[in-house]
Amino acid sequence: MRAFLRREWPLGAALVTTALFLAFGERWLADLSHPAWFGFVSTWLFAVILLASFAAVRHADAIAHRLGEPAGTLVLTLAVTGIEVTLIAAVMYAGKGNTTLARDAMFAVVMIVLNGMIGLSLLLGGLRYREQSYNLQGANAFLAVIIPIAVLGLVLPNFTVSSPGPTYSTAHAAFFIVMSLVLYGVFLAIQNVRHREYFVDQAPAPGDATQPIPLGYHFPLLVLYLAAVVLLAKQLALPINYAIHVLHAPAALGGFLVSVLVLAPESLSAARAALANQLQRAVNLLLGSVLASISLTIPAVLAIGFVTGQTIVLGLDAADTTLLVLTLGVTTLTFASPRTNVLLGAVHLLLFATYLMLIFEK
Repeated sequence: MRAFLRREWPLGAALVTTALFLAFGERWLADLSHPAWFGFVSTWLFAVILLASFAAVRHADAIAHRLGEPAGTLVLTLAVTGIEVTLIAAVMYAGKGNTTLARDAMFAVVMIVLNGMIGLSLLLGGLRYREQSYNLQGANAFLAVIIPIAVLGLVLPNFTVSSPGPTYSTAHAAFFIVMSLVLYGVFLAIQNVRHREYFVDQAPAPGDATQPIPLGYHFPLLVLYLAAVVLLAKQLALPINYAIHVLHAPAALGGFLVSVLVLAPESLSAARAALANQLQRAVNLLLGSVLASISLTIPAVLAIGFVTGQTIVLGLDAADTTLLVLTLGVTTLTFASPRTNVLLGAVHLLLFATYLMLIFEK
């Protein structure tokens, strides 16, 4: 019991917070005009959802290791993507149609991972080991799917004429949903069946010598943590929309906050892997999270739009489109060589700083 409490103390915080907001949330969130109360409630919800997300991904990762591939990868991917879709849908509904949130969240995922986290991982690894190596074919396989889906999902809608504005028509959206799912399915077959060696460390890390915990322990806790995230996401949606619509915060800030909540656990794991000279694991985590997000979340949000009749704006503006194309180009150059160094990390971090600046000032 002591070991359980040490490991799973975030569950207590998540369950207590969920119970309190289910009972009193409507009253507590009815008036957010007082700055101190707004800051307290927002920080409380954000911190608890972040804790629950870390714990959910930890259990999903343990299940992935126990099940092996491809079932393990699917469990981890679906857990993370489920959290992201839940947060996006909650904020959209609370805001009575936040039509750009999915676009902003997907763009934030690409910027945070391809610039922020890859830059940090390469910088940390380069400072400690000077140069690091990884499997070039695996990184190229990720990018071969990430680049077309990112451009078709976030740039092409600006140039279609079948529907007004930077949106997809019904036919375009249906085709994009099918195409994204097919491409992701083909990638999973490559990653887990035909070419698994592309995604394996050339010098595997030593295995864990501790006794593995049974799946019967991880599955129920994964469900509990995800349930807490789902229930609290609807509560967090109200402060986020209040900040955007009443306090006139940048609209892209909502997508950035959603992406931070989703990506924080995997990003921390990737940084630790880079410091342990396991760059292949960091590459798999980071590029895999981008691929899963854009290839599964955008179709899911478009499907939500179909069901609810909401318009989903996907096309980026000119400044963000320029930064996206630049990021994809620099990432391709970064992973054109089988060895990395601190220069590459610094370039990506500077591009991430540019993204943060453009959120608040364009």
